[in-house]
Amino acid sequence: MRVISGTARGRRLASFRGDKIRPTADKVKGSIFNIIASNFGQLDNMMVLDLFSGTGSLGIEALSRGAAKSVFIDESPGSINILKENIDTCGFAERSEIIQAAVESGINLLSKRGNRFNLVFLDPPYEKGLIEKTVEEIVSNDILEDGAVVIAEHSVREQPLMEYDGLTLADRRKYGDTEISFYRKG
Repeated sequence: MRVISGTARGRRLASFRGDKIRPTADKVKGSIFNIIASNFGQLDNMMVLDLFSGTGSLGIEALSRGAAKSVFIDESPGSINILKENIDTCGFAERSEIIQAAVESGINLLSKRGNRFNLVFLDPPYEKGLIEKTVEEIVSNDILEDGAVVIAEHSVREQPLMEYDGLTLADRRKYGDTEISFYRKG
């Protein structure tokens, strides 16, 4: 796993051992960022939220491509350690914030602080009903800027809704057993 493009291009990212974690494949990650650039614009100065961040691959890729800041939320101590290592490897400590918490608690904290985001990555464990629950939490906490994009990675066996109170499905792509849903606010 590596950073595909931008200022940290080619840097190798630490990952997990074992089969319980499935980091986003480089091919899928490359496709996600190509779709973002083609349909939603450049990442320059965007505020990014990476939920269920794991290794931080998606938020780090956004930083490498010009995002102003990425906030990473994960509750696993193992994920947090790997995430810190990857952020340091890429030199993004000054533009990153790590919150070790359950995603719902982290979203509530961001809302209380008044944080707002242009781009949200959502990659929860597959087939646990977490896509709908988390997207509804994002919407109800009003942490999205107008025009924000929420990108949910999920199993093809999960079919998130077409719309969530102001977030509308703009695109959906399939990559083997993985599907990526792109939602837009406004």
